[in-house]
Amino acid sequence: MKKGKCLGLFISLLLITMLAACSGRNSGTKTDGTGDITVVFVPKVTGNAFFESANEGAQNYAAKNGFKIKYDGSPEALIEKQIAIIEQAIAEKARALSVSSLDAKALDGVMKKAMAAGIKVTTWDSDVSGDARQIMVSQGTPDQLGKMLVEMGAKSLNGRGINLDGPVSYVWHYSQATVTDQNSWQAAGERYIRAAYPSWQNVNPDNYYSGQDPEKAITVGEEILKTHPGIDLIICNDSTSLPGQAQAAKNLGFNAGSITITGFASPNSMRAYCKEGILERWGLWDCQIQGALGCYLAYYLATGKQLRVGDRVDVPDIGIVEVMPNTVLDSAAYTSADSGVVLLPARTEFTINNVDNYDF
Repeated sequence: MKKGKCLGLFISLLLITMLAACSGRNSGTKTDGTGDITVVFVPKVTGNAFFESANEGAQNYAAKNGFKIKYDGSPEALIEKQIAIIEQAIAEKARALSVSSLDAKALDGVMKKAMAAGIKVTTWDSDVSGDARQIMVSQGTPDQLGKMLVEMGAKSLNGRGINLDGPVSYVWHYSQATVTDQNSWQAAGERYIRAAYPSWQNVNPDNYYSGQDPEKAITVGEEILKTHPGIDLIICNDSTSLPGQAQAAKNLGFNAGSITITGFASPNSMRAYCKEGILERWGLWDCQIQGALGCYLAYYLATGKQLRVGDRVDVPDIGIVEVMPNTVLDSAAYTSADSGVVLLPARTEFTINNVDNYDF
């Protein structure tokens, strides 16, 4: 009788266990807790078309792939705001963090603090020091992007009948002198100009900065045009300065026939200026994929997986990406097996012929 009772109890427990397992499989519930991971997604500034598009891409991707995004930024492009947001993420015991940094070094301390607290940390768009994060999702190498900026300008100058071998006056207008990505592109662009177009002249080698402030971008843009009324080319390697510079040109009666303006910004933010004839061409990369990938890799690390230089990861709906050494962006960069860079595969040049094919 005792044996019968024990056998019956054993069978009952076995059935309960099997039913519970089947229930978990059929419901699609993740029993390892990975479905509860939220990535804190920090832009340089909110309200900017580039960062809002990146957030849209990240949110849609996360919803499809089983994790959550908390988009947490400030409408003011201030380092202290980003530090406060990251400190809050630490206090709330976030599990993953993906940041576009306003400064190459100023966030290092708080990012290292986040990693020490067990938070998995990536950067995207604009980097911190290599020992202050695990993975950077970059839009391309400085040489790729610097050359792209210059050549977009050269194409439009040539279209205006300007001799590219003769004297061409130009300036750079972007956010600030401490932003990693934009300064690396500017430096690479200058090297490319010296090699390819040695007769060109930078009429303000100290550059123009507008602090990623939309109104200031217009004011600085007007200052450039008033100070250098005969300037040939303005390169805006910043998604706030480019629309601001275009608006400044429009305000002062310039158009693509009298001034060449180019740079990086989303197609949606520049479409009207293109169709109004204020500028001819500009470029960008798919910021929605970049935002999604930065967040996914933070999530991937937070699930307990490892990413080391040389690893290849098959990212759902994006494809295989490779973790490359930090030196792909800067030959003097920090090197470590657990700190690397993932490059986006492509960049896009926009003109009136293709701008309506894009919506971000």
